[in-house]
Amino acid sequence: MSSSTSISSISNPAWSNPRTQFLSSSKDVFGSNSSSVSFRKRPNSIVSALQTPSIIQIPKQSPPNTSTGSIELMKLKELIESPSSSSPAVQQNLNVFQKLAAMALDAIEDGMKAREKLHPLPKTADPNVQIAGNFSPVPEQPVRHGLPVVGKVPECIEGVYLRNGANPLFEPTSGHHLFDGDGMIYAVKFDNGSVSYACRFTETQRLVQERAIGKPVFPKAIGELHGHSGIAKLLLFYARGMCGLLDHSQGLGVANAGLVYFNNRLLAMSEDDLPYHVRVTPSGDLKTAGRYNFGDQLDSTMIAHPKLDPVSGELFALSYDVVKKPYLKYFRFSPDGRKSEDVAIDLGKPTMVHDFAITENFVVVPDHQVVFEMSEMIRGGSPVVYDKEKVPDCFCFHLWNAWEEPESDEVVVIGSCMTPADSIFNECNEELKSVLSEIRLNLKTGKSTRRQIISPENDVNLEAGMVNKNLLGRKSKFAYLAIAEPWPKVSGFAKVDLSTGETKKFIYGEEKYGGEPLFLPRDANSAAEDDGYILAFVHDEKTWKSELQIVNAMTMELEATVKLPSRVPYGFHGTFINAGDLETQA
Repeated sequence: MSSSTSISSISNPAWSNPRTQFLSSSKDVFGSNSSSVSFRKRPNSIVSALQTPSIIQIPKQSPPNTSTGSIELMKLKELIESPSSSSPAVQQNLNVFQKLAAMALDAIEDGMKAREKLHPLPKTADPNVQIAGNFSPVPEQPVRHGLPVVGKVPECIEGVYLRNGANPLFEPTSGHHLFDGDGMIYAVKFDNGSVSYACRFTETQRLVQERAIGKPVFPKAIGELHGHSGIAKLLLFYARGMCGLLDHSQGLGVANAGLVYFNNRLLAMSEDDLPYHVRVTPSGDLKTAGRYNFGDQLDSTMIAHPKLDPVSGELFALSYDVVKKPYLKYFRFSPDGRKSEDVAIDLGKPTMVHDFAITENFVVVPDHQVVFEMSEMIRGGSPVVYDKEKVPDCFCFHLWNAWEEPESDEVVVIGSCMTPADSIFNECNEELKSVLSEIRLNLKTGKSTRRQIISPENDVNLEAGMVNKNLLGRKSKFAYLAIAEPWPKVSGFAKVDLSTGETKKFIYGEEKYGGEPLFLPRDANSAAEDDGYILAFVHDEKTWKSELQIVNAMTMELEATVKLPSRVPYGFHGTFINAGDLETQA
């Protein structure tokens, strides 16, 4: 890409929109001329990507109304192969040829797995690391009503809090990364003072087929697809497809990362597939409606972080491709779900663009250092590669907000810069840092500056969070971000003043850890930006019990704790649907 800011016009004859420009980052835009950033070394650092005790602990949930505090362990297979009530397992009806083919391909697969066991897995693909402790999966939980609450749930909280996560249906038989797990949504519904809970798998085509077959057969994008064994697994997968043993034409995705409520639909997303439409039932249960292509308008994948403009009601999204050009596409949807034409974004290499940002008039797209080089598999390596020729130390896995400042002709971008850039995907010996940063893009000069928001002596790893959603794309004062320490666990959240760096912390409790904090505004018309509540799932690693904590965002004091009937694993991103929107679901 060029060394200056790229601004291109986007036109759409079907429907108009004033946001007709996007900014794509380049060496100048994302940091070659940025101010220096200093870091401090932290003691007792953890250097693997996702390092927890190297034993998969699968606690059996205690029966209802029992007081036992003991933790029983059961076989992983017994726990996670319980079929979803919404889509029971179906036996395959195979002809003689298919049965013989299945036996032959299974034998080849067994031989491949035997060879793999002769070599230790890297921590980034070792299930004993990736899904240890409370990263381990749970069975589905049918709706449980009348949950106990300590404190008082604020009256303004009416609707359902939902959070997505990775929850493998089957025990991993080879390499597995946390991000490879099947999507499961965890839902807490608030209804006139009563609180209920349920968790269900999102019924992806992948999950439905694997349940019918009785074992994992779809390749795991991060945990398995590396080196020669990854190529062999791809060939095995497509051979099964050619023999009619599975259907790979309906998507490979797990729908485990993001959630957005748009055009009367809850959409579950991962960037390897189309979204999945999931309905929240009146009782608070979850039911997958199916793979969703916006009425035959979307024929490509969509990343897990689309942006919903709070003023226009439009949804903005990206799609990236790791094989063919264009490697990145931008598109948007009108409030009633009409899709714009795709806009190809010229990238030199297929690049992981997990997130982006919007302002009132711009879309800001980072050209990151994490790229895909499929040829690395032939050489025995991982196709996820850190391209050191691109801008160093500026991999923003997530961007929290962006806005325009016309007085200085700048676009301000707020994100967490993660180093090493590929540490989540590839094993390394460097300490992981996630530094909250302000990046200023000068529209006149095409140059940029970067500022560490929190002073180095007070800095903490901040990853996963949000600003007040009513200010997305507009200037915001506060961000609410997970304190990712000790990495990869989350001990609490921080409320950060983005201009001064002043940080107020809320810690979940001794040996209690959570995930992404969700900020829920008390009222869309509130005068104070921080007038609202933080909702977060929290797990007690002493008692092995989970809860939902509700914290007043202004006072940073705990308002209520909902005691949950089953364990909630650490997961990814969430959303809240208010009671009125629940009644108008499609």
